[in-house]
Amino acid sequence: MRTARVWRRLLGVEQTVIESVELVEERGEEVVVARVRPVRARRSRCSRCERRCRGYDGGDGRRRWRTLDLGTTKAFVEADAPRVACPEHGVVVADVPWARPGARSTRGFEDTCAWLAAHAAFTVVAALLRVSWRTVAGVVTRVVADLAGRTDQLAGLRRIGIDEIAHRRGHRYLTVVVDHDTGRLVWAGKGRDSDTVRRFFDTLGAERSAQLTHVSADGAEWIHTVVAERAPQAVACLDPFHVVAWATKALDAVRRGMWNEPRGAGKTAQAETLKGSRWALIKNPDDLTRPQRTTLAGIAKTNQGLYRAWLLKEQLRAVFATKGDEGRQLLAGWLAWAKRSRLPAFVKLAKTIERYRDLIWNTLEHGLSNARSEATNTHLRVLTRRAYGYHSPEALIAMAMLTRGGLCPDLPGRPA
Repeated sequence: MRTARVWRRLLGVEQTVIESVELVEERGEEVVVARVRPVRARRSRCSRCERRCRGYDGGDGRRRWRTLDLGTTKAFVEADAPRVACPEHGVVVADVPWARPGARSTRGFEDTCAWLAAHAAFTVVAALLRVSWRTVAGVVTRVVADLAGRTDQLAGLRRIGIDEIAHRRGHRYLTVVVDHDTGRLVWAGKGRDSDTVRRFFDTLGAERSAQLTHVSADGAEWIHTVVAERAPQAVACLDPFHVVAWATKALDAVRRGMWNEPRGAGKTAQAETLKGSRWALIKNPDDLTRPQRTTLAGIAKTNQGLYRAWLLKEQLRAVFATKGDEGRQLLAGWLAWAKRSRLPAFVKLAKTIERYRDLIWNTLEHGLSNARSEATNTHLRVLTRRAYGYHSPEALIAMAMLTRGGLCPDLPGRPA
């Protein structure tokens, strides 16, 4: 095997002529510097569209790109960086086959960095590759943009889930869109309002919006209004988890009221009987511990109002577990029961559920929930916690698309 071919393989560069390789000392350490040039067929091309263009000038002279370490030694690729005049993109630095436009690292280095960032904290990646965490963030953004430009993330969408997640204190939110059929995150945008959802549909386009068949979301009006406007043919489904959460919230309001009323009247002994009952009431029955089951049994005997609120919560869960026409019948019975329950929190909840009844019927018929969206949100919270927060929503969106959007590159040198 020729020496030049060995060096191309070690440096992870293709379509490249190796001019020389030297071990030089810089800043108190020895580094490998490979001086290279593109093969003739890859010279004088636009770095944006790879179209062959006429030369413009020599640019800023020679430039270095960081590549993967050779053993324990840093390695760099060095080459001229002339500029070309592209009819479409103007004067730009000429394309090089070993690096992305605007990058100061080779493709192999960036792909390795992005893959590691998807599986470890930025500080770990930065220490391993001997770069700053800001460099890691820049690499992730560049790799995601490159891979997203090669594939249509929104192609073939039929059933989607739309949800929001707080990514930072101060009511700063992201709106995320997940494909129910693949589980991939297909779009994320800054904000939590109708304009944010409209941006998604603008990106999707009218033709592909017309191909949507189902859209799931929570009870946010700003989502359902835009869906009805941009994809009226799609079946809108209300997420069961959020509906049951409304009932759980109403149950907790009943519990607090029944706890505060005797306390305010000085009946502390009566109030003490409800102390510590919260988890026994809001947890699913199958998850209750033995003491919690005992607490719930005591409530059933001594506090009929609170026990009735618990039964209403559980009956609503049963509605979504049943589904179909039987689920509709159970929902109708639940609404009648809640209205005459003499529990203000559940009377109010019944009015809310009546307002969303058509969406709930769609959920019972089609069995669609926002579970995939919630799983994506949980993953984004883990990413945020692992990174101790992100300075910008764009950085979090890039990481989300890297890890949940199918835009994570393969490790260089590994078979696909």
